[in-house]
Amino acid sequence: MDTLSYKTISVNKQTAKKEWVVVDATDQVLGRMASKVAKLLRGKYKPEFTPHVDCGDNVIIINAEKIKISGKKMTDRVYLRYTGYPGGQRPETPESILAKKNGADRLIRRVVKGMLPKNKLADRLITNLYIYEGSEHQQQAQQPKAIDINLYK
Repeated sequence: MDTLSYKTISVNKQTAKKEWVVVDATDQVLGRMASKVAKLLRGKYKPEFTPHVDCGDNVIIINAEKIKISGKKMTDRVYLRYTGYPGGQRPETPESILAKKNGADRLIRRVVKGMLPKNKLADRLITNLYIYEGSEHQQQAQQPKAIDINLYK
């Protein structure tokens, strides 16, 4: 059995090939864009994907304030947050989140985090997401490549 040429290669932190990518959120539907960004963060588009390792890319989202939400989800979708006090459960709609300071950042980060696994790895993966409301970002030194998110499934 040692003569087989098929070996499963498991990526670890040192051998992961992480890249920097820029995603333009202009006129993108929030849920569809967020699911593709979550896959980019996990590394599911890479052939050497390993489920328990952070092998995904660092994703920069620009023009976050120009996202679209289809249907009546802007007012009908309800996100719950908890203040930490008894009776402190507060409902929020995407409309009320976007009205606050850094609203687009909070909304996109919340939606993408909901599409990641519910474990410690998700906390590490969400730190690889950078969201900017304008078209300028601070990661120019990393030389990120711009990708068209619509080409991914």
